[in-house]
Amino acid sequence: MSAVAAFMKRKNIEISAKRYGIDALGAMAQGLFCSLLIGTIIKTLGEQLGMQLLIDIGQYASDMSGPAMAVAIGYALKCDPMVLFSLVPVGWAANKEGGAGGPLAVLVIAIVAAEFGKCVSKETKVDILVTPAVTILVGVALAKWIAPPIGAAAMLVGDFVMWATELQPFWMGIFVSVTVGIALTLPISSAAICASFGLVGLAGGAAVAGCCAQMVGFAVMSFRENRWGGLVSQGLGTSMLQMPNIVRNPRIWIPPTLASAITGPIATCVFKMEMNGAPVSSGMGTCGLVGQIGVVTGWLSPDAAALKNGAAAIVPTAFDWAGLVLICFVLPAVLSVVFCEICRRLGWIKENDLKLPS
Repeated sequence: MSAVAAFMKRKNIEISAKRYGIDALGAMAQGLFCSLLIGTIIKTLGEQLGMQLLIDIGQYASDMSGPAMAVAIGYALKCDPMVLFSLVPVGWAANKEGGAGGPLAVLVIAIVAAEFGKCVSKETKVDILVTPAVTILVGVALAKWIAPPIGAAAMLVGDFVMWATELQPFWMGIFVSVTVGIALTLPISSAAICASFGLVGLAGGAAVAGCCAQMVGFAVMSFRENRWGGLVSQGLGTSMLQMPNIVRNPRIWIPPTLASAITGPIATCVFKMEMNGAPVSSGMGTCGLVGQIGVVTGWLSPDAAALKNGAAAIVPTAFDWAGLVLICFVLPAVLSVVFCEICRRLGWIKENDLKLPS
């Protein structure tokens, strides 16, 4: 066993929840952002402006989501270059074979293929043949074998969540909003989770609400400690910056989480806000305003996953726009500040508990 442990250490193979559930998952979300998400935005912009070039560029970017995710995962796993480059066809195959649940299939298969590739990398004199061959053979074989059931299982989960939200918009609005919002602040990827399950529709809207509650909530309620820099870095960046403070004092998580429990059902029951853009947008919140762009994109040109779920393009009304602004910005800010002040008066949140490291 010591020899195996030494070999894995030499190859930088670390079988852990952090490496696979945090590092790889977070990198996968970045790969999705740099392909499917930005491609969808560019394509939609081209469609609205009538510019075929932008439509083509957006489509090319979206088509590369599988390779982009796989390479991002390989980068997070610290793969050697030959392994990293060989993950391109692996990602393509896993995403294609996984269907609508392709992102989850890519995550699982890219991890396995990358680790096998790392095992043989630089171990032979014909590394240029052995390393890509092993990585691609393992990855593509797994894609043909397990990607379809993984994709189907992921979509069943997503379909169940969306069905349950349609059936019980109040309670599921709370559940989805709080759960996805918490995932956004934790060092895991809410965006990758939403993409893996194809979360769109009312459930996607609740997810957007929960993520916005965390990001806007932390940004506004910590303004006295972090000023404008903290407002921007958390409100347009990520609420994950507060994780060290949450570890020190978990009670600071109460205000934005309570806010998400309120904005979620308001989104699903009052404004019936649906996120029918690319599913990854459901887990992005106000990060680069991606969640809001996803909602608007879904109004104008629903994503394939949303179309499958029965979505159709609409002309947004003033009520729709008011709901978007209230759910994503106004209510998270107001509610989080109110709950935060209550917690401060109770002594649960003290001065500088929300201070970000400089």
